Amino acid sequence: MAEIVRTDDVLGGDPRIEGTRVGVLHVYELVVEGEHSPVDVADQLDLSLGEVYSALAYYHEHPDEMREIRRSQEEVEASLAAASLSPPEPAK
Repeated sequence: MAEIVRTDDVLGGDPRIEGTRVGVLHVYELVVEGEHSPVDVADQLDLSLGEVYSALAYYHEHPDEMREIRRSQEEVEASLAAASLSPPEPAK
């Protein structure tokens, strides 16, 4: 079965499938929230079906960690949205 790893310099240290840049949260979002079948996600991301299920298992086994990752991503998105709505004043 695929191993889920964390590396500081890949995906900001978020858990991912070893040997890829595919995050656990991304797989979960595609399968559960995107309503894609695990087979389709494996095909789309060039993963084995076992890797998809490993990511899903990791997601469900670490709910607090996944909540924290989502919260962090939401904060970044909100910050970027606010910055894009208030561009800096042009230099004079």
